[in-house]
Amino acid sequence: MNDEIERRKAVVAAQATDVDRWSQRGSFAPAWAYRAGLAAQMIPAYAKVLDIGCGAMDLERVLPEGCQYQPSDLVARDERTIVCDLNAGQFPDGVEPDVVTMLGVLEYIREPLDLLRKVRALNRPLVCSYSITDRRPGLDRAAQGWINSFDFAALQALMHQAGFVLRCRQTIDPLQDVFKWEPEGPAIPPLAAPKKVLVLSYYNDFNFGDRLGYHVINGLVPAGAIVTHASVKPWTVPDEAFDLLILGIGNSLNAATVMRPDLHRLLETTPHTLGVFGTTYRYQYRELIDPKLFDSLLSKLTTWWARYEEDIAAFGVGRSNVRHLGDLLISAFPLATPTLDRNLVIPADFKSQDVPLDRTIQRIQAYKRVSSARIHPLLCALTSADEVKYQEQSEDPRQSHSGKFRSQLYDIFGRSFDEDKFFAVDREAVTRYKLRVEANLVDLRAQIATLLS
Repeated sequence: MNDEIERRKAVVAAQATDVDRWSQRGSFAPAWAYRAGLAAQMIPAYAKVLDIGCGAMDLERVLPEGCQYQPSDLVARDERTIVCDLNAGQFPDGVEPDVVTMLGVLEYIREPLDLLRKVRALNRPLVCSYSITDRRPGLDRAAQGWINSFDFAALQALMHQAGFVLRCRQTIDPLQDVFKWEPEGPAIPPLAAPKKVLVLSYYNDFNFGDRLGYHVINGLVPAGAIVTHASVKPWTVPDEAFDLLILGIGNSLNAATVMRPDLHRLLETTPHTLGVFGTTYRYQYRELIDPKLFDSLLSKLTTWWARYEEDIAAFGVGRSNVRHLGDLLISAFPLATPTLDRNLVIPADFKSQDVPLDRTIQRIQAYKRVSSARIHPLLCALTSADEVKYQEQSEDPRQSHSGKFRSQLYDIFGRSFDEDKFFAVDREAVTRYKLRVEANLVDLRAQIATLLS
């Protein structure tokens, strides 16, 4: 073995290709099959694979379904092999692969940057292994026959210089790793610390609208942000700093919430604050809202995205930080064709806590006529039913009704309708409303992204 080590060192000193070693089948270690298996995990099914330095062709035996395999090496391994000496500047030209692999190759290359640039010219991912010096700093690399030496940072710099960016990495054993490098596209700025968003609402309520609003709001927040949902009742806001506060998930903001001093303090200490809520005609909740406190609350918001036009008429006239959003939950209801020629009655105590949201939407949209005492099931029905009617909620014995439905109907149809009387749904009006709300949601999503940038 000592003679073999000295021979390898002599080849390294000469910066030559070890043709004698790689011409012998006994030079391939059985353990390299494991390396090939890890590399195969980084290759998609049905890919055309160019395996440079294919050796015993372990990779071919573990490739995913439907892959086409093209071997290339210093010596012919079978009749398909493209023979080339990489250290002599040769390269397997004329191949159009989907993925290039080089397992146990890069350490033996005299001019690795030149080789990597040739691979990069194919504009395809590269899966390669390398024994970085971080693994075994004291290892006699020349005894292994290795010509070059890079730690992980230097390897990344080399790959970047060649035009690759690291996609993923897997440790093979204490000596080597397998990497997947992809062609580098436009410069991507380094990831900053993730922004933190607090969504404060009644999301813990069992009603249909609040449950659905939780999901719709989540869809407006950029992918890299960390979202924390907290409830108003009970107050569950964590004692930490946030970059953005979103107050509401499309629900009505009640008088008790407006009066909370801890809410006002939270609005004052959070850099950016958005309101995504409405108020409701009569008892719920406009008559009980203190106008001065509500004005103070709105002054602390970066923007109030009001649910209804009547919200703005009641509290937002003359304010520059108010925009009409519409009922954002309509974005969760596609236009649909009902199949059941029957009436569906949705009572005031309808909570939907035991039914998945998708099944609730499907059930409502199956009926041609829907009678609802809940505001958001009615909104859902407007996207499908031929006729609908509503029953006002009476949530307090002192009040005859809450007037919850007027603002919604006026926003959509430009008029209100009599309670407990079926009316034909103007589908064109519903479609126009959906389009307006979707356009406003695009603007809201863009503002959230800007505030978190």
